[in-house]
Amino acid sequence: MEVTNEVLPTSAERINEMMQPGPEGPIYMVNLLKFKDQAHYEDDRQSELTGREAYQLYGQAVSKLIGEYGGEVVFVADVTFLALGQVEELWDEVAIAKYPNRAALLAMSSSQEWRDAAVHRSAGLAGQLNIESVSPHW
Repeated sequence: MEVTNEVLPTSAERINEMMQPGPEGPIYMVNLLKFKDQAHYEDDRQSELTGREAYQLYGQAVSKLIGEYGGEVVFVADVTFLALGQVEELWDEVAIAKYPNRAALLAMSSSQEWRDAAVHRSAGLAGQLNIESVSPHW
């Protein structure tokens, strides 16, 4: 399995797939995050922030925004050890957010509030994986 971190989707096919309705009911977005050592803003503003600190500014704003769209952040933790498998480099953090459905996620990430906060996301992230998942109906 080849793993490629991205900050934003680069594939038109992937973007089109995200625009589809998705599974019924709640979705959980598993975010595997890799931070830059130093934040780098696209507008070339000077910053002493680390990548993690810049991403935390995004996270604070978006955790409130997720609630406005009926979701919640359910888990955030630092990655400390890979117990099974092999990757070239570990991610720094794992975050899981729950949304009522994919449409809520898309509405939130299309909002002006999200775009305003996302400058910190791009400044702080070296890359990430976003994995949509659903709870099994046991």
